[in-house]
Amino acid sequence: MTTVVERLGILNRLALGAPILILALLAMLVLPLPPFLLDLLFTFNIALSLIVIMVSIYTPRPLDFAIFPTVLLVATLLRLALNVASTRVILLHGAEGTAAAGHVIEAFGEFVIGGNFAAGLVVFTILIIINFIVVTKGAGRVSEVSARFTLDAMPGKQMAIDADLNAGLISQDDARRRREEVAREADFYGSMDGASKFVRGDAIAGILVLFVNIIGGLIIGTSQHGMSLSEASEIYVLLTIGDGLVAQLPALLLSSATALIVTRVSTPQDMGQQVTVQLFDNPRVLYVTAGIIGLLGLIPGMPNLVFLGLATLLGGGGYLRTRRIRDTAAAAESALPPGVEIPSAETRELSWEDVPPVDLIALEVGYRLIPLVDRSQDGQLMGRIKGIRRKLSQELGFLIQPVHIRDNLELGPNHYRIALLAVTIAEAEVFPERELAINPGQVFGNVPGTPTKDPTFGLDALWIDPADRDAAQGAGYTVVDAATIIATHLSQVLRENAHRLIGYEEVQHLLDQLGRRSPKLVDNLKSISLGVILKVLQNLLSEQISIRDIRTIAETLAERTLTSQDPDTLTAAVRVALARSIVQDLVGPDQELPLIALEPSLEQLLHKSLQGSQGETIGIEPGLAERIQRAVADTARRLEVEGSPAVLVVAPEIRSWIASWLRGAVRNLSVMAFTEIPDNRRIRVVATVGQNDAPAPRRSS
Repeated sequence: MTTVVERLGILNRLALGAPILILALLAMLVLPLPPFLLDLLFTFNIALSLIVIMVSIYTPRPLDFAIFPTVLLVATLLRLALNVASTRVILLHGAEGTAAAGHVIEAFGEFVIGGNFAAGLVVFTILIIINFIVVTKGAGRVSEVSARFTLDAMPGKQMAIDADLNAGLISQDDARRRREEVAREADFYGSMDGASKFVRGDAIAGILVLFVNIIGGLIIGTSQHGMSLSEASEIYVLLTIGDGLVAQLPALLLSSATALIVTRVSTPQDMGQQVTVQLFDNPRVLYVTAGIIGLLGLIPGMPNLVFLGLATLLGGGGYLRTRRIRDTAAAAESALPPGVEIPSAETRELSWEDVPPVDLIALEVGYRLIPLVDRSQDGQLMGRIKGIRRKLSQELGFLIQPVHIRDNLELGPNHYRIALLAVTIAEAEVFPERELAINPGQVFGNVPGTPTKDPTFGLDALWIDPADRDAAQGAGYTVVDAATIIATHLSQVLRENAHRLIGYEEVQHLLDQLGRRSPKLVDNLKSISLGVILKVLQNLLSEQISIRDIRTIAETLAERTLTSQDPDTLTAAVRVALARSIVQDLVGPDQELPLIALEPSLEQLLHKSLQGSQGETIGIEPGLAERIQRAVADTARRLEVEGSPAVLVVAPEIRSWIASWLRGAVRNLSVMAFTEIPDNRRIRVVATVGQNDAPAPRRSS
């Protein structure tokens, strides 16, 4: 209990540090300070400035000294308060002698400038010029530019973090940490931009305080203490310059620390290590410099000893660096096994590290579409893509891999491209400053806009001004923005290519999750290879059938794998087992299932053609095939307008071939076998295809 109380007491005392500091600054501004206390505070100010500049030198990254702007402000306020306190003492007690303002000011006035106030005035002026014009002005400009470039670079950094997160290269914690670091970097350089203004103001204040002290001291000395002008000048000017030098030395150190911080590059090394490695690492530089200095030292009239001595030191440093490089290379070579040589950069053999991985899902955008994926610019596309992945993963039954988003300067500024395994699947152009009014089939009235096509479904559309959104919606158009267009297009592409997105890893994850719930069921699947299971799942997904009921799929495979290992046969068995789920996804709770049927003689012809081709293709006359495809497409389009699903029912033997044959010709068509229709559903044949195309039956003689 005592330890806890002691710790709370320490925390309470630490919490009073800021109020005590403010009270101390106010006391220095209002109350007269004795010379001893002035000496202590001036010494502390010099020590604080030395600590700050040493930390600036040895800090590897500017963000590691994030408290620097606050420290700079506090040190500046402390120095200004000391100027006020010392000015009061000099003007009130300066007539008593040079020790009236403390020994520190006296030492700087007597020892540093030799008691000569004219020389001290020149030295002080030079310090002011160096601090104000060179260091402070340069540091302020660098701070301003760094803050501007840091803020301008934030969107790109945020986008890179989000892209790495979506690509799975970093975790959520890593992304959060990197975002916080980017935000802290922007805050730091913004604070440094403001803090540099305090340093600049402090330098101006030092100049004004000098003239005020000199003029005030001369007036007080001559009018109140009866001194002559020369006596007053000797005392007050000397004390004022000593006070100015004591204040300007820490100011120069803090200005230099500011310049060092804002000009640093974030590396794991401190400034000393960077200078050693980057400035003196190349021995050729030392050799050339030594040669030039040596030639200058040989010129008559030059200080030969100094030039030649420095040339010798530089040459010796270059020799030592060359020898160290040679010894390091020899040590590395001796550490290799016998017969192994270090390959050069030109002769190094290629390795697997030189082969970059291919992104499973990639979205490339032109530079004008970058704000759509940049959250710092209120870009909504990243969040929508994440929602699309979540929805598709829940609907399809497996995890959709992250979408790798990157900008591509080869694309048009308003173009985007969707690629799967480095193969371009879709590409379109959108305009972020406009909106797309899609014609769903029936609109009323005219809306001004540029005619185009909806990139997802190919519907007629118009690019309109956002101000015409209400008018377009009133006319019956469906109006969407650019982010919605890209998200919808990506969702449709992923849905249609779901069978290309699932692989061995995803199947193994599904089996692992099923094994935790039903271990016996997964044990019965050991007789079937992972490749066969993958092929069955790909067959289902290629026909837009969800695999979320992995338990039923696994039970069917475990039951049928004893009689067949053929993926197509197993797929047909799984479809029958999933019949209720398939129909549920097509018509929902409706008990009636509308169907498209083939004319019986046409179906028999297709069945015989398939048998005659040994199961490789359907061998029918091209004209007949075209008419069948067109008839099925027209019927499916009519049902889609009516709001009904397009479902073609055929014999089980030809179902898979009919499905693959019509997949590219008829959009949103589901092909089912008679055996896949559940018993609890009523069927209604809405159309019969092939009544006019079926061959006439032969008469028996």
